[in-house]
Amino acid sequence: MSTPQTLSERVKGLALALGFDLAGIARAEPTPETRFLSTWLERGHAGEMHYIGRRAREREDPRRVLEGARSMLALGLVYDPAKSPESAPGTLQVARYAGGDDYHDVLLERVRALEAGLPALAGAPVRSRGYVDTGPVLERVYAAWGGLGWIGKNTCLIHPRLGSYLFLAVVITDLQLSPDLREPDHCGSCRACLDVCPTDAFPEPYVLDATRCISYTTIESRGPIPLELREAHADWGFGCDLCQEVCPWNTRSRRQLPADPLGLRAALAPRPEWRRPSLEWVLSLDEQTWRRAARGTALKRTRYRGLLRNALIVAGNSGLSELVPLIRRHADGEDALLAEHAHWALERLGAASAP
Repeated sequence: MSTPQTLSERVKGLALALGFDLAGIARAEPTPETRFLSTWLERGHAGEMHYIGRRAREREDPRRVLEGARSMLALGLVYDPAKSPESAPGTLQVARYAGGDDYHDVLLERVRALEAGLPALAGAPVRSRGYVDTGPVLERVYAAWGGLGWIGKNTCLIHPRLGSYLFLAVVITDLQLSPDLREPDHCGSCRACLDVCPTDAFPEPYVLDATRCISYTTIESRGPIPLELREAHADWGFGCDLCQEVCPWNTRSRRQLPADPLGLRAALAPRPEWRRPSLEWVLSLDEQTWRRAARGTALKRTRYRGLLRNALIVAGNSGLSELVPLIRRHADGEDALLAEHAHWALERLGAASAP
């Protein structure tokens, strides 16, 4: 039988061979960060994400997810956002993780392969559960405890060489593995991410009020975007990258991208149609065309109606009167949510009463 130390290195080696850039191990137990979840929920910071509260006890303690769990294998894959597309009138911005192949699918395929290989490495039956951003587990927390980086003031995991443009996955297992050392917090006195947020979504460093975050309002929320936040959305139509864009740990000179022999970063790269989509195109989409364009991407999470709602906010912020006929079509439509956002956009453009 392998010793825990030897087995740990072999497990992490398999993860890297499958295409992950980072692999670390933490103990399967509650942490101060997972215990803070109940406070975060009580403050109302989760908004409409009721699924978080429904399985809060499991998120606090992974041993409630997998009985007999001993170790958390944290996995990271860096994506390359490259240079932000130039701002152009009449376009909307899409968070740069979302326009390529859906990271859930790309990572989960490799997580399943890793789980399948664990019994052979251990020389015994292994129980495990792997998740990519959809299970009752706080991936960032165990990635930090597993040495993959530290959680920054913007609540993103930051790796000292790779920055914060990271996809994370976790495998909970009953294997006894050797935990890695934590990375110290290197944020220091920097508050660039806090200051750049246009909606003041950080009530304090290291705490995110999701209900004010553009990523939440454009993706998770199904209802109206709050009036007081709409102007601050500027041209963001799906997600937001601002607090990562200004992070010093994400500068191109500092980030050292690893090799990509399996082509994962190429698959995750934004497709041309989602780099800087035009408002005219988005506002003209019917649902069938939308489904085709969003197929296989994380963009489908916002759904057709949600993207149109977001695009109407961006149109209202654009100052472009040529968009008025397209906006008016939605203002006169049967969908009350879209009509309300369209009327707001028309008022912003000074066209509320125009023919």
